[in-house]
Amino acid sequence: MLRESLGNRSKMALNDAAPPRDRVGHGAHPPHPKWPGNARLAVNFVINYEEGSEYSVGHGDGFDEGTLTDLGQFAVPYGEPDMAARSLFEYGSRVGFWRLWRLFNDRELPVTVFGCDQALERNSEVALAIAESNHDVCCHGWRWIEHSRLSEDEEREHIRLAIASFENTLGARPLRWYCRSGRSVNTRRLLTEEGGFLYDSDAYNDELPYWTQVDHTPHLVVPYSLTNNDGQFTRGPVAHGEDFYRFIVDSFDMLRAEGEHQPKMMSIGTHCRLIGHPARAAGLARVLDYMQQFDDVWFTHRIDIAKHWRRLFPAEQS
Repeated sequence: MLRESLGNRSKMALNDAAPPRDRVGHGAHPPHPKWPGNARLAVNFVINYEEGSEYSVGHGDGFDEGTLTDLGQFAVPYGEPDMAARSLFEYGSRVGFWRLWRLFNDRELPVTVFGCDQALERNSEVALAIAESNHDVCCHGWRWIEHSRLSEDEEREHIRLAIASFENTLGARPLRWYCRSGRSVNTRRLLTEEGGFLYDSDAYNDELPYWTQVDHTPHLVVPYSLTNNDGQFTRGPVAHGEDFYRFIVDSFDMLRAEGEHQPKMMSIGTHCRLIGHPARAAGLARVLDYMQQFDDVWFTHRIDIAKHWRRLFPAEQS
C-alpha cells in the first residue's frame, strides 16, 4: 500500500509545475542498454567549438564574452571592446581546437563536435576539417548565447538560422541539438515543431538516454554533463591537468565498475580555449591513454548512442 501511495504521489508531482518535471526518470532499475560488444560503459567526448559566436560588442551585445577563459572578471567598461577577452577566444580557434583535434585523431578516438554556426562560418579551415572527418557534429545553436533570454519568436528564428547556416557550412542539415546553458521553456517544443532533429542534449539529469513527450510527440534526449567537463577549471576545485585527470578517471572507474550490472553512458565536455592550453591538455591526454587500456568500453559518437537507443528502445506513442 505504501509503495502504491508513494508511486501515485510521484506521478502527481510531475504535474506540479509548468513545464512539468520528471524527478523519477529510469528509477532504481534502469534498462540495460546492451551497448555494442557488451560494453560496460559508453564514453562520448565532446569538443565545444564556440569561438566566434559569443557575445561581443561587435554583435551589438554591449560586452565581449570572457566565459570559460582565464580572464575572470570584466576588465573594461560595459560597451567598450575587451581586447583580452577577444584574444583568449581567438586562442581557442587558432590553437586550442587543433591541439584537441590532434589528441583525438592521433588515438583514433571518436569525438562529437558541438559546433556553433557563426563560429564555424568564421573559420572555414576548422569547418572543413570537421566536414571532411568521420566525426559527429551537433548543432550548438546559431550563436553561443543563452536561449532562455530569447522570446519564443526570437528562439524560433535562431533555430531556423542555425539550420540554414549549418547546412550551408557543413553540407547537411543538423540532426542533433544542444544550446548554451540548457534549453529555454520553449526550446524542445520548437525543435519538435521543426521536426528534423533525432535528439537534443539539453539536459544534465541522467546517465542514460530517455524519451519524453512534447505535445504528444515522442522526443529523445541524450543527456550531457557539466560535471565531467573542463568547465571545472573555472568553477570548481580543478586547478591543473592532474586534477582533471583524477576527477574524470574517478568518474570513469566508478561507472565502469557499476557497468558490470548496470551499464551507463559518460559524456566528457571540452572547450578549445580552456583545456586546449598545453598544461590542461596534458591532463586530457592522460585521460585518453588511461581509458584506452580497457576493452570493455564503447568509445562512440553521440549520434550512435541516439541511434542505438532508438533501435533497442523505440518510443511509445501516446
